[in-house]
Amino acid sequence: MTAELNKLRLARTSGVGPVLYRRLILRFGNAESAIAALPEITRRAGRAVSPAIPSMRDAEREITQLEKLGGQLLFQDEPAYPAFMLLLEDAPSVISVLGNAGLLNKHSVAMVGSRNASANGMNFAGKLANELAEAGYVVISGLARGIDAAAHRGALKSGATVACVAGGLDRPYPPENVALQELIAMKGAVVAEAPLGTSPQARHFPRRNRLIAGLSLGVVVVEAALRSGSLITARIALEEGRELFSVPGSPLDLRCQGTNALIRSGAHLTEGLADIVANLPDHPKREGLSRDPMFAAIAIPERAETPKIALEARAPVLQSLLALMSPSPTSVDDLIRRCQFSAPEVRAALLDLELAGRVETLPGSRVALLARDY
Repeated sequence: MTAELNKLRLARTSGVGPVLYRRLILRFGNAESAIAALPEITRRAGRAVSPAIPSMRDAEREITQLEKLGGQLLFQDEPAYPAFMLLLEDAPSVISVLGNAGLLNKHSVAMVGSRNASANGMNFAGKLANELAEAGYVVISGLARGIDAAAHRGALKSGATVACVAGGLDRPYPPENVALQELIAMKGAVVAEAPLGTSPQARHFPRRNRLIAGLSLGVVVVEAALRSGSLITARIALEEGRELFSVPGSPLDLRCQGTNALIRSGAHLTEGLADIVANLPDHPKREGLSRDPMFAAIAIPERAETPKIALEARAPVLQSLLALMSPSPTSVDDLIRRCQFSAPEVRAALLDLELAGRVETLPGSRVALLARDY
């Protein structure tokens, strides 16, 4: 129980996102050691205020409240954590689940679309979701009004569905879908990355979209304008090697401009279940978990070979890196080549700077100095 509490404390620490959480576990071997090192790391990196670390009592309170709701936590290093979502570079450190957590490791298809959907769009989404559920797939969506709600209801007629929500599990949204969330929790599962008590805000929905794409083998878009959250989910799906399906619509309907554009860009034109089944793989188009070095390091910390470099000796590395960096992204490998320090020293120092809020890590093993430090 103590190990679980410390993992939750680390995951809820200010400034520690999913990527940094993984790196800290990799570097220190466990959450307790990472938490103990955080104040000194941030001080050495030039940050005046240490990150806000929840107390053991805070962590116990969250777990107790979640258990009262009938929910549970799943951490990255647990067997029950969704295997396909773990393939995401920024897979959530911990998720909260109401209902049948076993559904998160079933073959799933996501369905998203317009909140202001047409009657035809919602009818199609419900029918297709029902057919997917009958075929044995779990239907994933975001519990929004419109296409999302239609997909959930359609799947529940003959199978299972999973709702990914933007806020805490105790903050259902939108209000008209409260009863639907309760039904899904009984017959399927509801998943959240945000802690209990978090009211959904606009900035939370891209993370919700990441959950939807990460749990699925493919994403079906039914009615989406050119600028919509559904297209964010579609982009994430493509970036993470998931298949993308799009339902065509009238060129006169603004709600179909996004879906038609996806088809022009290469998404599978989807008119029914057969179009999905014919093009859906049994695994995301990425290397498997057994070959994922980050997963191996998290699952078996003792195998990690990253040296523990003394904090006192790191100041020269920090100064050298800050002098070499700018707000423009720089390859980590390039930094290693340009300074006189070893690769483990450079990576450890970059972690310190990221914790201190002075550096941001970008896709492609690149880093950039935050503007206030330039």
